[in-house]
Amino acid sequence: MKNSFIEGAISPEKIATSIAHHQHKTNIGGHSIFLGQVRADEIDHKVVKAIEFTTYRELAEQKIAAIREDIFAKYALTCMHIYHSLGKIKAGEICLFVFTSSKHRKPAQQACDELVERIKAEVPIWGKEIFEDETHQWKENN
Repeated sequence: MKNSFIEGAISPEKIATSIAHHQHKTNIGGHSIFLGQVRADEIDHKVVKAIEFTTYRELAEQKIAAIREDIFAKYALTCMHIYHSLGKIKAGEICLFVFTSSKHRKPAQQACDELVERIKAEVPIWGKEIFEDETHQWKENN
């Protein structure tokens, strides 16, 4: 089973490296990338400074594997990568990285969009908002 979770924020270097690793795959004509970033929302006059993400890892990986299988069957993709952060991710940092590749741009774009929607709707990932005053409020599926 593939490991889709990363402890801490997803670094811009990881994203750049992932893109660079696809340069030798000359059958790819289009990539689509979604980056989810923690927002500094204001809720009840308090500003979110971070979100602490948790999951039931085994169940989450099984669900992601099933979603991957569905998406590969539906779209003509060459590659698909899904990474979600766990732990405390500060406002402004990347917490979700979805990267799809295909011979043509449309399948990559459509698959990426559907992956993001299904991850947010179906994968058991929870985000606890951490406010500037250190109080917490639960927020499911970022």
